[in-house]
Amino acid sequence: MVIVLGALLLIWPALLNGYPILFSDTGAFMAQTILPLMVWDKPYLYGPFLHLFHWRVSLWGPLLAQALIVSHLLWLAGRAVWPGAGWRAHAGLCAVLAAGTSLPWVVSLLMPDIFAPVLVLCLFLLGFTQPRGWLLAWLTLLGGFAAAVHLAHLPLAAALILLVALTARRWGAVLRVAAPLGVALLALLGTNLAGHGRLAISPYGSVFALARLVADGPAARVIEQECAAGRPLHLCPWVGRLPTDSDNFLWSAEGPVWAPRTDGAQPGGPISLAPEASDIVALTIRRYPLEVAALAARNALAQMALSRVGDALIPDYLDVTVGLRLRQGEFPAAEQRRFRDSLQFDGRLPEVAARLTWPQPWLVLLAVPFALLGWWRAHMAGDRVRLGLVLCVLVGITANAAITGALSMPHHRYQARVIWLLPLAAILGWRSPRPGREVHPG
Repeated sequence: MVIVLGALLLIWPALLNGYPILFSDTGAFMAQTILPLMVWDKPYLYGPFLHLFHWRVSLWGPLLAQALIVSHLLWLAGRAVWPGAGWRAHAGLCAVLAAGTSLPWVVSLLMPDIFAPVLVLCLFLLGFTQPRGWLLAWLTLLGGFAAAVHLAHLPLAAALILLVALTARRWGAVLRVAAPLGVALLALLGTNLAGHGRLAISPYGSVFALARLVADGPAARVIEQECAAGRPLHLCPWVGRLPTDSDNFLWSAEGPVWAPRTDGAQPGGPISLAPEASDIVALTIRRYPLEVAALAARNALAQMALSRVGDALIPDYLDVTVGLRLRQGEFPAAEQRRFRDSLQFDGRLPEVAARLTWPQPWLVLLAVPFALLGWWRAHMAGDRVRLGLVLCVLVGITANAAITGALSMPHHRYQARVIWLLPLAAILGWRSPRPGREVHPG
């Protein structure tokens, strides 16, 4: 019951909205099972997760599943750092995070975003505690799923594995924390082979990297150089007028990705552009390695500063994406009515959220010194578990900004999904540590 209580505390933004919070991409994930459809830029995992809990009846099911997963992980993390903590401590922790951080907004959003912090918590528990039996299996499978649902989560997992290898220095811990990444890679290889006919982790992901490097400049110069040398690239007609916004490059109907092919390649679009994109990205990195690294660092710093709730709350395209899938899936009329009656669909949610979330950036800043103080106290006391939690949070937040900033255009949503881990580390790291203990959460 304590896990359920925590979950209910975390979904208040959805209750306020009158419906789970949605994004236009939510419709693409729903299409994976409702049509069904292999979407070129999305792993075939989060869509089946949604279907597992909605069964063409209600999207409240997947939302409650996300909330229960997060509440359970918070329970495990709290028990690992505070042995003997009871239901009051868990309820208090969830209440504070629900009231003062971005967590409830991320939980309430039906997107893979919530699985970035889920991955951080899973790998912390696997690397710095000693889960056994069903709990070990659950954390491994959950961590594998969390790593696989979004391609940006794979390097995030790798960064956390490196952290555990450098700090835990135990083969058992390293193997436990690496296992979810193995599960994720197998899942991606299997689903892409079955759905796209390609044994690849990301068959067309190079298009995203190209969009970022074109927007930043170096890839645009490489394209110009290759075209001037007589190479017949699809992108040659765009030399001198390539979009300087990566979102426009990727998604504009008048942009280069979706422009008609002159070479007859099928099916066109990003799938046909991917081989060319891979080659241009490789050439760009070889010719301008220092510039690419500097631009990635600049984008990472820009991403670190963007963590407000809001850019995922707008109603843009919801009716032609999520609304369309609700109709195609023949969801009950009452469910479709709840979707249309929500604050988000009506365009009022961003304004309401702005009035409720303005203190969050200040609370995050306040959490920084407390998290660092918790790290220092844990280090001095030799509290490996508490130290591991703070380090996983710091590495997770930093790696998330570096990965999303380097691979995509910086957006508030990308950092808002993990920034709430900093107040969590500040809260759990504050209590006086108990040195030399081994923890078995559960």
